Amino acid sequence: MGGAAGEDIEGKAVVFGITGGIAAYKAPLIVRGLKQLGLDVHAVMTEAAQHFVTPLVIQTLTGRPVHAGMFAAVSGASHEIDHIVLADKADLFLIAPATANFIAKLAHGIADDLLTCTVLATKAPVLVCPSMNVNMLANRATQDNLDAIKARGIHVLEPSTGELACGWEGAGRLPEPGRIIEEVKLLLAQHDLTGINILITSGPTCEDIDPVRFITNRSTGKMGAAIVEDACIRGAKLTVISGPVMVEYAPWATVINVRSAQEMLACVKENLTDADVLIMAAAVADYTPHTYSKSKIKKGDKTAHIELASTPDILATIRTLKESKIFVGFAAETENLKSYAQDKMVRKGLDMIVANRVGEINTGFASDTNSGVILSPEGVIYDFEHMGKEVLAHKILDLVKERL
Repeated sequence: MGGAAGEDIEGKAVVFGITGGIAAYKAPLIVRGLKQLGLDVHAVMTEAAQHFVTPLVIQTLTGRPVHAGMFAAVSGASHEIDHIVLADKADLFLIAPATANFIAKLAHGIADDLLTCTVLATKAPVLVCPSMNVNMLANRATQDNLDAIKARGIHVLEPSTGELACGWEGAGRLPEPGRIIEEVKLLLAQHDLTGINILITSGPTCEDIDPVRFITNRSTGKMGAAIVEDACIRGAKLTVISGPVMVEYAPWATVINVRSAQEMLACVKENLTDADVLIMAAAVADYTPHTYSKSKIKKGDKTAHIELASTPDILATIRTLKESKIFVGFAAETENLKSYAQDKMVRKGLDMIVANRVGEINTGFASDTNSGVILSPEGVIYDFEHMGKEVLAHKILDLVKERL
């Protein structure tokens, strides 16, 4: 596998169909996102689409001529038939925005322009992103048409809800370009983890002192989120048990939000049965206040003392439930990284542990990179230094896959 989620898609061809809806103004941003993935983008625009965004803009961003007319000018140097060449070239066909009119044509096999002819001729996966007025979307005719294309195996990315250009509020907004790009990555990537159920914990836990204060740590959930995205794109089924974080998890994952270590333990036990792999990427607080104060503790003149109790050790508690599952742990250390991590791995019966150095600049908590080692019972199996968390996530899952 490559260095990060979706790297194996570089160089693949996406035929990008743009139809005549107001959301076509987002098309240049979609093209930029596709190009940043290293994809070869070939745009096909309907006549109506050209009223909302000019072919010159799309051509400049794709670096390729825009295909628009069904009957291109005859050239003595070429006898290619546009809609067949494009259909054969595509590794994926993306239509965004897809209007109600285009969806109706697609549902009934109508091929009266270059875009509809090309879609009808392709054997590549097709991703349709509907965008229209909320009432047009809710109309039974449109819903029947959407059902029809889904039944044929066409992928439909459901529209977002919010304020529409027409002034109405509701479903019908084109998903943001970033969300569309994520779906493209999912459809083009190699799904080498299909059929694998992964349970992952992520982020910190928060142990409440009173209604205002709590004990926590520096974890942001970035590492967990990177693993979730990579695993989803590679075809695994993900359940995430997350402490309070600001990051967003991949849209295909099931996310369960918890706050305390006790809540996280309960959720892990509840969801462990169906998991093939458990990845404990969360930074679980080691201590919790012995007593919770229902009212705010007032600031006084004297030094305040809070009696602490140990939080439950999640891995130690569930060790007897391991059976044939792969258990992966994490360790964050400021010193004696390998020896401390090795001891933790043995005590908790782990198949693998990712040991991160923390307390340094630009690595570890809240950073985009990690530094450290990955250990198995056989010893050190991987060293990494200031490695991007997306790349490290991919490597961790490669190592997990070897043990399945």
